[in-house]
Amino acid sequence: MNMMVQGGLVFWVIVGLGGAAVAVFFERLLHLRRAQIDYSDFLKGVCNVLENGHIDEAMMICEETPGPVAAVTLTAIRHRQGSHEALREAVDNTGRAEISRLERRLASLAITCQIAPLLGLLGTLLGVIRIVQTLNEQAPVVQSTDLTAGLMQALVATVAGLLVAVPCHVMYMMLMVRIERIVLDMEACASEIVAYFTKQDRSML
Repeated sequence: MNMMVQGGLVFWVIVGLGGAAVAVFFERLLHLRRAQIDYSDFLKGVCNVLENGHIDEAMMICEETPGPVAAVTLTAIRHRQGSHEALREAVDNTGRAEISRLERRLASLAITCQIAPLLGLLGTLLGVIRIVQTLNEQAPVVQSTDLTAGLMQALVATVAGLLVAVPCHVMYMMLMVRIERIVLDMEACASEIVAYFTKQDRSML
């Protein structure tokens, strides 16, 4: 606890950023877990319902299922009677919007990764300035205890900056890997549902 007090204001700013980053990470992690589904099983079930002519039931299934896979499928169902180009564009627009939702608040993690070490460096420099001021004010007789406060402030700030930046980078990469998997599933689902409705239109000709 004494080390925390000696860290100074910069230390507490770093701790605050770290706490906020952890909160963002767990919120995004829970969101991505809900959004990640087995798209092949989901799409197979929706197509079976569509084959039986239950359009409203298929749309209801999509509305009640979280995640971008269900969102692009719902968009495809709503635009199923349009041209192939219009259908593809509608699905692509929904996909881009869903990716933006998945990446929401991730920028805060990336920013924390970058500024935490810089804040640690700032705390270090402030500690060094404190030491220099002590030397100037108390020269030529300076006790080692007089320099301890500034030295501890410098060291604690540096360590705090690194201890926040490294886990934040790990958390950011973990979320990005999950997002990439969800996006791949979404793109595959989008291609399959567009191909399904395109095939349906051709069979009606």
